[in-house]
Amino acid sequence: MREYFLVLFILFAKITNAQSTSTLMGGRAAGMGFASATMTDEWSLFNNIGGLGKVKEFNASFGYEAKPALVGADRMAVSISAPTKVGSFGLGIFRFGDDIYNEHIASLGFGNQIGNTALGIKLNYVQYRAEGLGVSTAMSVDFGGITQITSQISIGAYITNLTQSKLQSINGEYLPTKLVAGLGFRPSEKVFVATEIGKDIDYNAAWRTGIEYTLYKKVFFRTGFNLNPNAAYFGLGVQKKKLKFDYAIRLGQRIGTAHQASAIYLIGLQNKK
Repeated sequence: MREYFLVLFILFAKITNAQSTSTLMGGRAAGMGFASATMTDEWSLFNNIGGLGKVKEFNASFGYEAKPALVGADRMAVSISAPTKVGSFGLGIFRFGDDIYNEHIASLGFGNQIGNTALGIKLNYVQYRAEGLGVSTAMSVDFGGITQITSQISIGAYITNLTQSKLQSINGEYLPTKLVAGLGFRPSEKVFVATEIGKDIDYNAAWRTGIEYTLYKKVFFRTGFNLNPNAAYFGLGVQKKKLKFDYAIRLGQRIGTAHQASAIYLIGLQNKK
């Protein structure tokens, strides 16, 4: 199965630009169909980098996604976020694949809040490796922002590979460039609704929507859906003092079922401005 996956990837890469797996991470975002353009949680480094500007507490995060039907296509990420007097910094590492084919991304981000708007920028070091084909690398920049329009409504947008970077390889393919814009709506303290449209410059637009409902204090139920590709999502989250744990499941025909679990530890060093 792993060899089959590698062959498919190589054939597909020859007819299009460089393809990178999604780096959207975090059990909360996954439970809401990855409609994360207006989320401002501890996983902002891998979602909308603009949300990093609203992180107010030092934290460490770990996430893992498994696809039982597609061996060698698991994803994982670790990150830390550190608020300071000048803004919040984030550092993280993302990995996709196995020993035959894998992608690694090391990211350094910075975000700050100015009035009701949080802006963020991220520098990425990207490495693709395929057995027998060597290693390709690139540097890229992402940028994003989130604005709180009212106490109930927020808007967010971000772009990946703002620099239109190419892989340092023989073919020199471009890294994917994606534009995402979304709307967040909180009709009550217990309900949060998010929807967004994402567009890779080489592919059709995708629509993602999710809902989060607070069941009891710090217990959360989430659901969401995607169109193009079509998929349904469900998730649960709990917070116990300084520890957050989130789980999500994805149901879809293209790659089958996917499970993602993530944990966040709030270390407790708050930024006091």
